[in-house]
Amino acid sequence: MSDGVAARPLAPSAPSNASVRTDGGAPLRVAGALAIAGGLALAAHTLAGEPGGGRLALSLTFGALFGFVLQRSRFCFYCQWRDLLVTGDPRGMLGILAALAAGIAGYTVVLGAWMPDPSGARLPPDAHIGPVGPVLVLAGAVFGAGMAISGSCIGAHLYRLGEGSPTAPFALLGTGLGFALGFATWNPLYLASVSEAPVLWLPRHLGYAGSLVAALAVLGALALLLLRRLPAPEAVAPPGHLSQSHLPQSHPPPTSPWHAVFVVRWPVWLGGLAVGALATLAYLRVGPLGVTAEIGGRSRQAAGAFGLLPERLEGLDTFRGCATAVRDAVLTPNGLFVGGLVLASLAAALAAGQFRPALPTPGQIGRGLIGGLLLGWGAMTGLGCSVGTLLSGIMAGAVSGWVFGLALFAGAAGTLWVGRRARLLA
Repeated sequence: MSDGVAARPLAPSAPSNASVRTDGGAPLRVAGALAIAGGLALAAHTLAGEPGGGRLALSLTFGALFGFVLQRSRFCFYCQWRDLLVTGDPRGMLGILAALAAGIAGYTVVLGAWMPDPSGARLPPDAHIGPVGPVLVLAGAVFGAGMAISGSCIGAHLYRLGEGSPTAPFALLGTGLGFALGFATWNPLYLASVSEAPVLWLPRHLGYAGSLVAALAVLGALALLLLRRLPAPEAVAPPGHLSQSHLPQSHPPPTSPWHAVFVVRWPVWLGGLAVGALATLAYLRVGPLGVTAEIGGRSRQAAGAFGLLPERLEGLDTFRGCATAVRDAVLTPNGLFVGGLVLASLAAALAAGQFRPALPTPGQIGRGLIGGLLLGWGAMTGLGCSVGTLLSGIMAGAVSGWVFGLALFAGAAGTLWVGRRARLLA
């Protein structure tokens, strides 16, 4: 479902962002990929040489690395969850658990060095730790529904934008509109529930060791359940036989390091470990991973310009998460992170022969806009998306990350079930 095309199975004539091309255009594609990579490196070098540009350069670099890893491993929260629900394949979800485990361990080391005693009233700097209450559950469920309708989470739509997905532009446009809708509904939700919701940080109550052991125990138990569903090696169907989120394995095994790294799809567990490592390094040097701060900030700016923004957003700017402050600067850390993500995924797709732009169908446009609207509302109301609130939140020990994640997967599962019964989703 990399293009959000969920109403019918993949036909030979349909665009597939996951197929590997072997035509004679490979040298030109590789040259294009190298040009993009070189441009990103030059931009990061230039930014690093500017006064105060070190953080911007690192943001661009981490975004590029994140986009490369996402594209190569097809790391997508919804697609892995759908594969488990529809085909019974647990391997993608095991990759998500690997990302969380690696990130939780990495964050624990960083936080333990920054705040040796977590029992005080302070929270770790910039960590995505939000309020826990009914509104967070609602936001997660709505975000999950948006994933099921549009075919991906926001982060995955960004890297698929680099692959030429016909759905991604409309999903991202819908996301911006969803943020504007979220701003319009924020004040009543904040006054009714969010303002009284507790902000829960596990290390404050369990200590770093207790929080780490508890989180890894939960992930380990989930992994054991998934491993029991793992098919025997000879019975494993090619990943992607019912989901466009995976690369087909009909091509020959890797014959060179280049082929293994830049052409063949990485195992999702490897991508998960890379995501966990990148999340730790990004938090250490720049800030938690997140892809909606720039979208939310620009949407807030646009809504204000059109007179659609409430005069005051009660308490919004006091919470941690993917901040949606109005952007005055042209270049921002999160904007460069997102730009690096998209461009690196384009370079990776070109090198692998997976850049397949296509004209969108009416169904793709509709599902992208509707799903994106729900994604944006859920991300704004939940103070982040599957990357910022779920991934970065859980890694930081935030209860809000776990709650948002459970609601997200439940909302996606329910929407997928209804959509398949109605023959609207595949």
